[in-house]
Amino acid sequence: MIKTLQRHGNSHALVLDKPIMEMLGVREDTRLQVSVSGGSLIVTPVNVGVGRDEIDRAFDGLQPRYGDMLRRLAE
Repeated sequence: MIKTLQRHGNSHALVLDKPIMEMLGVREDTRLQVSVSGGSLIVTPVNVGVGRDEIDRAFDGLQPRYGDMLRRLAE
């Protein structure tokens, strides 16, 4: 895929299409590490902890066994 930079204020931006973002597993609020190696631009998602999807999956797994206790704690 060939991309061109787009003007963004006094800077330029490389716009990532949705399919590329999905392949990388990133959203608009994902922090990205940008580096240069041998004339190549490398963009890597920064793993800054557990994401919302992982929390939801973990909670769904705990719900059957600990649902009553969690409900009581919430009260």
